Amino acid sequence: MGEMGKAIGLLISGTLVYHHCANRNATLLSLISDVLIVLLSSLAILGLLFRHLNVSVPVDPLEWQISQDTACNIVARLANTVGAAESVLRVAATGHDKRLFVKASAFWFLPCLHYKR
Repeated sequence: MGEMGKAIGLLISGTLVYHHCANRNATLLSLISDVLIVLLSSLAILGLLFRHLNVSVPVDPLEWQISQDTACNIVARLANTVGAAESVLRVAATGHDKRLFVKASAFWFLPCLHYKR
């Protein structure tokens, strides 16, 4: 399946990306989120199917466990990110930094202009 398989795979992927972004007038971020949703849903369904049919797989994602330190680290990073975003939005909303206000406004209003209904 060497070079011919890669070429066919690239052709199919390119066609799907073109259809998603050009014909549906969607953004690349929308494409990435759709792909992630489909992959996660497929993995979840396969995991449940394998569990129901008693098929043993080397790694069962439904039984993954992380340590308490790792969970605390993930939550702390998420809290820091949300706090930083809140701080940036607060400074932009108060108007102390005009350039930051324009950038934040553009991030909010440009997607609204893209989706004309």
